Amino acid sequence: MRVIFQGAFYFYKQIISLLPASATHFLPLADKNSRSQRKHWHNWQTRLPPSWVHPLLILMWLIVGISLRLVNLTAKPPWTDEFATLVFSLGNTFLSVPLDQAIAPNILLQPLQPNPAASIGDVIHNLATQDSHPPLYFVLAYLWMKLFPSDGGLVSLFAARLLPAIIGAASIPCVYVLGRVAFRSSLVGQLTAAMMAVSPYGVFLAQEARHYTLAILWVIGSLTCLVIATRHIQNRTPLPIWIALFWIEINALGIATHYFFTLTLCTEAVVLIFFAWLQLQTSSKFSLFFSPAWRRIYAVAIGTCVAGLIWIPTLLENENRGVLTEWIRGSRVGLDWLSPIFQALGTLIAMISLLPVESSQLLVVIPSGVVMLTFFIWAVPILLRGIKIQLQHPESGMMIQVLAGVVISAIALFFIFTYFLGIDLTRGARYNFVYFPAIVVLLGASLAVCWHPPQEWMETEPGENGITSIGKWGINGKKAVMLIWLMGFFSAVTVICNLGYQKYYRPDLFVQLIQQTSPTPVLIATTHKTYVHTGEMMGVAREIKLANSLQNPLFLLAHQDRDPNASTIALENTLKKLPRPFDLWLVNFHAPVAETVKTCVMSDTQSLPTVDGYEYELYHCQ
Repeated sequence: MRVIFQGAFYFYKQIISLLPASATHFLPLADKNSRSQRKHWHNWQTRLPPSWVHPLLILMWLIVGISLRLVNLTAKPPWTDEFATLVFSLGNTFLSVPLDQAIAPNILLQPLQPNPAASIGDVIHNLATQDSHPPLYFVLAYLWMKLFPSDGGLVSLFAARLLPAIIGAASIPCVYVLGRVAFRSSLVGQLTAAMMAVSPYGVFLAQEARHYTLAILWVIGSLTCLVIATRHIQNRTPLPIWIALFWIEINALGIATHYFFTLTLCTEAVVLIFFAWLQLQTSSKFSLFFSPAWRRIYAVAIGTCVAGLIWIPTLLENENRGVLTEWIRGSRVGLDWLSPIFQALGTLIAMISLLPVESSQLLVVIPSGVVMLTFFIWAVPILLRGIKIQLQHPESGMMIQVLAGVVISAIALFFIFTYFLGIDLTRGARYNFVYFPAIVVLLGASLAVCWHPPQEWMETEPGENGITSIGKWGINGKKAVMLIWLMGFFSAVTVICNLGYQKYYRPDLFVQLIQQTSPTPVLIATTHKTYVHTGEMMGVAREIKLANSLQNPLFLLAHQDRDPNASTIALENTLKKLPRPFDLWLVNFHAPVAETVKTCVMSDTQSLPTVDGYEYELYHCQ
């Protein structure tokens, strides 16, 4: 890690050194030949803050970002994917949990206990044989969690979530570098960092014990190299060797963090092919593609492919990868064909704004929806106008094309996977990390135009004093930027209060329901296929351990491979061995009901509340 950070710091210094003095400001890209343009350029420079202000602003955005990511960090219960991170990062395995027999909560939670004998080799081996993810983040988490004591004998949830929160906050200064390098503007960089700090999507990913914030860092680094490469292609100069090597290293680390990072690489390839086509249109000489500028790009592509191909054997050997991704597979029937479109659009919107529209109270949902709709009706035309103005300048227009190409290509890939390959990537909002930084930088570039709008955009609203505004509602550019940032801030608060990007599973509510409903001992039974179902029950067992109020609860993981009757037989055999009375909770139980269950009295669950992630039936066995 120290080597990576040192390399990143050196990379930043070298990038900044490549920029001309005027490149640290906004609008050096306009043609300054005319007198009016030179005057506008001079006025712009006189309005710029001193250089020492920028580090302080970055520090401020960093403080805001890390504060939002740490608030209520452990308030929401972990869900199945987070349990996978906890277990595998400890070097443990889910295979130690007994199946087809009644077990106590402590036995179910045993994989969450720190294992001093486990090594990094165990982490890598268990992932390669039981999971579908590369090991880099899990190895880092293994080393990280050794620095923290256990929590009641179990791994610390705070420690597990603190690591992605810190990495998520680190993306704030990193995306500043991307914005500044792309547009040669400190203003764009600052506004990009400001929006990253409060992005509800960024806060959502940073508060989960998963690897997505680390993958975002690699996406930012790779996009920065892409931006530099496109400039060299445009100028027909070779990419510096150290940048090419750094780009390969970043790409290798990205693939070693999440396999979907390859989608980012595919979008970069699309952008480079687009620029190659543009050059071919202007010169019509194929010899350009054998120039030093392109040879370095080919070397990066080959190095990245080699870094990716080494993971192919691991993917082919993992027998569980297909089972673990079943949830994003499925056929499209009727209106289901439209759901990916709305899912993709919802994720895009929630990168900027997300008020409590997921609340269970209509008095909260309706006003939140109205405010969000009003906000986007006002903000979208302003943001699109800012992008349009950026496109009018040759170099900033090129950067808009690069970043927009990444976003459009990524969304196109998502739809290709969804509609042609039957893999609905839009169902997992977290997978949109592959283009999330590009969205934030495009937003920062548009807001930079709003902050200092050009004269032709300014409108004078009628009134006694006259209000200079950038829209039709009498709001000037700086106030518009502040309102958009505040919307992001309140959206981030929505996420940390679990009113937006709500958890898929609520074991805390389910345990409360059991406490209120079952005065006798309980058996909680579920069908089991993969460790995902083990994680569902781990969430319940963990909440029971925290509550410490249930009397001798037991769990049954009735394994089900291809024959659903196997789970039925396991439940039948277990019920015959248990002394009565007890309450049987069938939770996410997808198998025929055992005959012994029919001797119990089925409770009317229609009067009981629904619980996210837990479909249940209750039987009183007297």
